[in-house]
Amino acid sequence: MKETVVITGGGTGGHLKVADAFIEEFYRRDIDIIFIGSSNGQDKAWFENDDRIKEKYFLDTKGVVNKRGLNKVFSLFNILSKTFFCLKIYKKYNVKRVISVGGFSAAAASFATVLKKDCKFYIHEQNSKMGKLNQITSRFATEVFSSFDKNSSIKDYPVSKIFFDLSRVREEVKTVAFFGGSQGAICINDFALKVASKLNDMNIKIIHQTGKNDFERVKKEYEKLNIKVDVFDFSKDIPLKMQNADFAVSRAGASTLWELCANCLPTFFIPFKYAAGDHQYFNAKALKDKNLCFLQREEELDEKYFFEAINSNINKMSIDLKDSIKPDAILLIVNKILED
Repeated sequence: MKETVVITGGGTGGHLKVADAFIEEFYRRDIDIIFIGSSNGQDKAWFENDDRIKEKYFLDTKGVVNKRGLNKVFSLFNILSKTFFCLKIYKKYNVKRVISVGGFSAAAASFATVLKKDCKFYIHEQNSKMGKLNQITSRFATEVFSSFDKNSSIKDYPVSKIFFDLSRVREEVKTVAFFGGSQGAICINDFALKVASKLNDMNIKIIHQTGKNDFERVKKEYEKLNIKVDVFDFSKDIPLKMQNADFAVSRAGASTLWELCANCLPTFFIPFKYAAGDHQYFNAKALKDKNLCFLQREEELDEKYFFEAINSNINKMSIDLKDSIKPDAILLIVNKILED
């Protein structure tokens, strides 16, 4: 009988990218996969029609952290009932290993694993500040993997191979890319428009991902400035966009941060200030402390510092980024899980 593993978690893209990396590696090894996520995040959009997965369960669960009063009580009761549903899934498929990538989508399956004594439980924590769910469940885990924890046995982050394949060492800045993510970041969009004229005067090209909601406004602003820009709302070719850039401006979600590292692309990080536990700031600070990036909070944004960064020794930073992450993280993590 083939072994079956459960992968749980998601809600947002950062968690789901890591879930996808696990799914791909277990599928490659001919191990059956059950995915347990939520119907309220992006989980269905990612995996509902994924043929690599044997069974998919999208539970009607929601986050608890920001809820108050009765809403919090109802959410907790809902997670409890879904926890017992997950235990039935584990019994049906004789599940012995569960991997959580965090996010509110992982709550029910994680609690079910804690209750099932003969089931090994692995957590991949993406951020420098552990999420609330992982803080609760990590004490029961067989092992926790993290790129930011010095005690983690494997510190490399599961990044898609294409970011390594398209990487190159940068010599000088001829093109700057502004990445606000698929949802966009008005702060980054406004900053790009602010520095665009000077970049243009320096003969530096601009690539700009605006997000869907702000695309038309930003596009019109560039037209007013009479600057030719590769401006787009969303693209599946982000690895190629990164490859074409010599310097980036970006948020500091963990997956994006390590993709930029894998691509050897020097980056000016502007963390999302409302991220839980300010984790985006601390993600980028871990790199900044090693002189592997530039970092400013939204309220500190300074054009002078930005242009100093562009004119600094980006070649050295790009070379150093090459050694900051290795391409075989998911292979090593799955080896460790299957050895236990």
